[in-house]
Amino acid sequence: MLFDLRGRGRRRTVQGIYLGLAVLMGGGLVLFGVGGTGVGLFNQDNNGTSSGGTSTNTLVSSARKRAQANPRDAGAWLAYTKRAAANAEVDLTTGTYTAKGKQELPEAARAWSHYLGLKPKTIDPNAAQLMANVFDTDGLSRPTDRSAALQIVAQARPSLATFRNLALGAYAAGQTRLGDLAAREAVAKATKQNRATVKAQIDAAKKAGTGASLGTNAGGGAAPVAR
Repeated sequence: MLFDLRGRGRRRTVQGIYLGLAVLMGGGLVLFGVGGTGVGLFNQDNNGTSSGGTSTNTLVSSARKRAQANPRDAGAWLAYTKRAAANAEVDLTTGTYTAKGKQELPEAARAWSHYLGLKPKTIDPNAAQLMANVFDTDGLSRPTDRSAALQIVAQARPSLATFRNLALGAYAAGQTRLGDLAAREAVAKATKQNRATVKAQIDAAKKAGTGASLGTNAGGGAAPVAR
């Protein structure tokens, strides 16, 4: 045996050791969440809620508070814009914003406006694409702002798809000259086989004028274009 318990003093010593271990283990479970339960007063995973499980409202609120505390910090306002735009509620079946999500979008628009007002040296094209989708949403239809966002994307990532989207967005905003310039770039970047199709699509959007739509959805990006 590891311990000889026949002596009264030894028996009490061993009992004391086990009692101490029990207290430590119990305290660890309650205070620190030891044992993988995720429950504990001082547990860093917020009692079972990991960063991936944190509520959307909490994430947006945190980004908002950081931005408001640093009104001249473009990075903070960029993060706030992305968080507010990306976390607006979406119907997972249709891939479109819910009624609640549409009510949340103006917050992203305000954050984006503040971010642009800080005149960052390089504007994030990912955020610009997000905002192009936001400005193409029923209830927050802002064609001019959408066109401006698409221009940022096309300048940062010149391609058939981005110039095609810019052309459609510009025509929808009534910006014919910008639309023509973007259309020319889009057609030039199309393959010989697809050039006529791309031109016809853009011409139809120009003719439709303010009725043109990018066919974007809440998930980001535009309707696919053959390359």
